[in-house]
Amino acid sequence: QVQVVESGGGLVQPGGSLKLSCLVSGTITFSRANLGWYRQAPGKRRELLATISNVGRTSYYNSAEGRFTISRDDPKNMVYLQMNSLNYEDSATYFCNVYWFQDHFGKGTLVTVSS
Repeated sequence: QVQVVESGGGLVQPGGSLKLSCLVSGTITFSRANLGWYRQAPGKRRELLATISNVGRTSYYNSAEGRFTISRDDPKNMVYLQMNSLNYEDSATYFCNVYWFQDHFGKGTLVTVSS
């Protein structure tokens, strides 16, 4: 069983930055897992933002390109999402994804961009 816990969300002003964290635990060899971040705004579908492979290759999707950076710390079983130049459309619940034989998601962390 794999547990995924996101943290770091909160209220941020437009143009600001926020760094999300995700702690993964359980029956997993973390360094071999592929990881990602998704988000879901109210009334919208969950969308993929970024992925990082088990060899550190990163990919970015949708509006994350150029503004968000995904990273991982294998000894700590952590994955991060650094978000810069946030705008109102970035308000959403952000979910960490761990692919280890199947997809695992946490409960999410809420990000609100507001002045």
